[in-house]
Amino acid sequence: MRVMTCNVRCSGARDGENDWVHRKDVCAAVMLSREPDVICCQEVWDDQVVDLRDRLGGYAWFGTIDEPTTRRPVNSIFYRRDRFERLSAGSYWLSETPHVCGSRSWDSDCVRLATWLRLIERASGRELRIVNTHLDHVSQAAREGQAGIINEDAAAYAADYPQILTGDMNAAPGNPAIERFLATGWRDAWQDAHGLAETGTTFHGFRGADYDRDKGRIDWIFTRGGVRAIGGEVARDAPQGRYPSDHYFLTADLEL
Repeated sequence: MRVMTCNVRCSGARDGENDWVHRKDVCAAVMLSREPDVICCQEVWDDQVVDLRDRLGGYAWFGTIDEPTTRRPVNSIFYRRDRFERLSAGSYWLSETPHVCGSRSWDSDCVRLATWLRLIERASGRELRIVNTHLDHVSQAAREGQAGIINEDAAAYAADYPQILTGDMNAAPGNPAIERFLATGWRDAWQDAHGLAETGTTFHGFRGADYDRDKGRIDWIFTRGGVRAIGGEVARDAPQGRYPSDHYFLTADLEL
């Protein structure tokens, strides 16, 4: 199966010629070009869900609104309805009170949460779990605390239960937040598939190869339990010179 993680850049950003209205067709086209089975998106606002659902016709969708006063299902997950049946779904907030909608801790600049699905593969009856998240972009303490909450949640499942974690971690290889994941059973899909940790920057600010501040890889796909990575790609497409987002999208080819 192929999993894709995509920070789509929220539609509320003022990006001029790179505003969402100019990117939505390109964004969906790049996603579909990789024929992913699961697409995990970050920074999704309500209008973007409508646009993507219109364009991703073969995919079912799940998302949870981030705060009591908004309508932003920021960590949305799309999955192929012909391949998977949804068994269960939910979300929790990356804070010291993870059951409280809109909560934040550790000086997190933004409200952050994780959205998850338990899916059954229709053909085989095999079950797996997808977790999609976006760690804070300002507070290092928050990134580490948020990673800890995700680890606590994942540990509720048996060691061999297939779990996949995707997201914009706002942290490059070697960051203590990434190390917290790796120390508790998560495996870096890119490292497993390619034998190296670095991909080059995945954030490019709509500048592609001209972006001159290499932050390293901040977009990640991890695996845990009975699933392993056998391939993957950084999608650097810019159809007609238009990037789908200010991040490159990342894929992982996985075997259960």
